[in-house]
Parts: sequence; C-alpha cells; structure tokens
Amino acid sequence: MTRRALVTGATSGIGNAFAKELARRGNDLVIVARTTDKLEAIAAELRSKHGVEVDVVTADLATSEGMQAASNALTDTTRPVDLLVNNAGASLAGWFGTTDIADEDYQLDLLVRAPMHLMDAAIKTMAGRGGGKIINVSSVAAFTPRGVYSAHKAWLLNLSRWADIHYDDVNITVQALCPGFVRTEFHPRGQMDVSSVPRWMWLKADTVVAASLRDLDRDKSVSIPTFRYKVLAGLAQYMPKTLVTRIARRGR
Repeated sequence: MTRRALVTGATSGIGNAFAKELARRGNDLVIVARTTDKLEAIAAELRSKHGVEVDVVTADLATSEGMQAASNALTDTTRPVDLLVNNAGASLAGWFGTTDIADEDYQLDLLVRAPMHLMDAAIKTMAGRGGGKIINVSSVAAFTPRGVYSAHKAWLLNLSRWADIHYDDVNITVQALCPGFVRTEFHPRGQMDVSSVPRWMWLKADTVVAASLRDLDRDKSVSIPTFRYKVLAGLAQYMPKTLVTRIARRGR
C-alpha cells in the first residue's frame, strides 16, 4: 500500500528535499507552501518523474486560515497521511527588542503555533487508525541560547521528545530534526549575515533529509545530521558561561 506524506515549506530548501526524496521512495504527497505556482510546478515534476499522487495546499501557516487548511488535509480519513513533516520556517534580521513586534508574532505563529496545530491534527487522526510518524524540523540552535529563533526551536525540540514518549503506545513516532547550517534560501531571505560561518559547518539539504529518514526508521526521537554537529550539540551542554555568553550575543 502506498504511503502518504504531508510536507510544509515544500517549495525550497529542506522541505523541497523531503518532498523529492519521499516521492522517489514512492510516497504520495501533500505539499504545502504559500506560492501556488511554485507548488504546482513541483507537483507536476514529481508526478511525471516518480508516478506518485501529489496534492497541493496553498497556505500561509502563520495564519489561522492556513493552519486550518493544512490541518484539514491531515484529518481527511479518506486520504490518510502517514507522515507529517513540519518544516515551514523563516527568520528575522535584527535583535529581539529592536525588531517590529508584529514580525515577531508572525514568526512565533509560523515556528510554534503552526507545528503545534498540525501535530494536534496529525496525532488525533493517527492515534485513531493505528499510528503514524511526525518529523518536526527544529535546529541545533535549540541547544544554545541564541535569541527568539533558538527559543522557538527549543520549544519544538522538547515537545517532540515528550510526544514521542507519550504516544509510543499508540504507535506514533515523533522526531525532532536538528540540523546546523544548511545551504538553502533560508539565510538570504532572513537577511542574515553568515559570511563568518566556516565552510565545514555547511550541510546540503539532501544530507539532512537522508539522516532524518534513516533515524526515523530507527525510531530516534532526535536526529542531528553529521557527526560534527552531534559533537557540537553535545558540547553545548557543558560550555562554560563565558562561551555561552559569547554565543548568546550572536543570537537575535
């Protein structure tokens, strides 16, 4: 039986890499993003290349209407979703306290409320029909105090770890995917200066997706792609206060 996955933020970056890899593996898809033209182009490509069904949901997940549209696809029992990939995200330039609070609210809705709403819809539906899987794209930023974005990702990491334990008895697996710097449109869109980030810290989206799906098959609740980032995330727990302070000052 063909499985079905819903991927948010599917038109670029990690979300697009997830959509392509899941389609390559023969999964039908529901792809969600804000731009209909881009969604339709990607859907046509995946249908043609892999022979899978691809449904398109145009939605701004920072809005109640967008969250509801994606949730409706998750609760549709006639076309059940076996895997939810909560990937949609964005960042802001500037320090918290200097940015427009309306922009901060938008990011909070996109990075916290949206994955919470979609998780809620997925869990309630999956629990009633024998289980399912959820991947929440967090970040290695979740392990260090780097401002608002870091706080949002830490929230998602902790909710994911709890949900993976709590819903294990109804066969629901929840993974927090925590990549480091990834070559995508994410940083340019957020007008973030990453010129000082060394080359060895950059990952490809395909590498991140492969690690996530491999860890999902192994029921790992936290996936940190590549050994180097596993080491960095582990060391973050034991950093001296002086180093933590330096890192925090680089956050927003």
